[in-house]
Amino acid sequence: MPYSVEHKSETRQKILESARRLFNKKGYAEVSIDEIMESAGLTHGGFYRHFHDKAELYAEAVRWFLCPEAPKPWQRKSYDTAAEHKPRGQRVVDAYFSRDHFNDRESCCPLITQTSDVARGSDTMKGAYREVVEKLVEIFQSDVDEPEKQERALAMVALCVGGVVVARCIDDPVLADGLRRAAHRHALRTGGWDSPPTA
Repeated sequence: MPYSVEHKSETRQKILESARRLFNKKGYAEVSIDEIMESAGLTHGGFYRHFHDKAELYAEAVRWFLCPEAPKPWQRKSYDTAAEHKPRGQRVVDAYFSRDHFNDRESCCPLITQTSDVARGSDTMKGAYREVVEKLVEIFQSDVDEPEKQERALAMVALCVGGVVVARCIDDPVLADGLRRAAHRHALRTGGWDSPPTA
């Protein structure tokens, strides 16, 4: 008896969530299809019912980050009642630079964990990465006032991604935290939100 559409969808989501966590934690090259399927509680043979190859899975896992059905713990905190009065772009910046996001190696934004993999990767991988960047730009543009709306939104993406990437690469926790906080403040200023950043 064939599986239902709902079962297929749930299985695909399990694979995507497993892949997203493992790609973030270990990088594209270090993760095998067997490992992804085992982590999802599935057999290797089932993989090809959902994806053509690992590159396609990678692209979908990156896009899965944008899926509202799969919010991450650090994203939920930025949308609590205390933050409801803030523009969406500001909430995204605050969540991005939060200590929870900074310390999360499995469910963090793929833009910060997979830059070198994507730079060496296929057009499929680069396309998915670009989609996440474009979504962030769109969010920031919707909440940033003129002038230079596009340029300011692009700068905010660069500050968010670059600020967290550089800070994560520093082995001195004091310097790393200083970099994270400085980038956070500058992203808020660029957006026109001069409120103090979160811890």
